[in-house]
Amino acid sequence: MSEIKKWSIEEMDRLEVDAFKTAEKLPLVIVLDNIRSLHNVGAAFRTSDAFRVQHLYLCGITGTPPNRELHKSALGAEDTVDWTYHQDCLALVKELKQQGWIIAALEQASGSTSLQHYEPQPGQKICLIAGNEVFGVQEPIIEHCDLCLEIPQFGTKHSLNVSVSLGMVLWHYMLKTGLHQLQK
Repeated sequence: MSEIKKWSIEEMDRLEVDAFKTAEKLPLVIVLDNIRSLHNVGAAFRTSDAFRVQHLYLCGITGTPPNRELHKSALGAEDTVDWTYHQDCLALVKELKQQGWIIAALEQASGSTSLQHYEPQPGQKICLIAGNEVFGVQEPIIEHCDLCLEIPQFGTKHSLNVSVSLGMVLWHYMLKTGLHQLQK
C-alpha cells in the first residue's frame, strides 16, 4: 500500500481572504491585453492568486468581474487578487514603464528570449503581458517592451493557451527567483 495520501482542504492550510490581502506579494503584475475568453480571464485570476501576483490589469475587450462565466474558472480569486480595468492597454504599459516596471510580453517575436534562458532577478519589478488568443500582444505594445518571452514548442500548433502560458512563466519565475518560499 502506498504512503501517499491526498490532502484535505483543511490540511492544505491556505490563507484566508483577509490574510491574503495583506500577505507579501511578488514584485510582478500581469496585463491581459484583449483576452476574449472569460475562462482564460478567470484562470488568470486563479493563477495570480496561487502565485501571489501583486496586481492584474484587464485591458480592452477583456471581461471583468462580476461575471458568472469568469467566476467558473476563477473560483473566487476575483475577490482576492487586486485588479483594475483599463480601456487603453498601451497607455497603461507606458505608465507602468515610467514607474520602473520591466515590461515583458509573452510573445513569439524576433529577438525573443526563450523561457528556459530567462533569468529574472529577485526584487525586479516585472510586468508580464499576455495577449489576445488569436492576435497575441498588440504590435504597438511590443514596441514598448523591454523583452519578449517565448515558450519553446515542438508540436504543430503555433501557440499555447494564454492561461497555460501564464502559469508556465509564473512557475519559472518562482523557481528562478527563489520566491517560492513566500511566507504566510
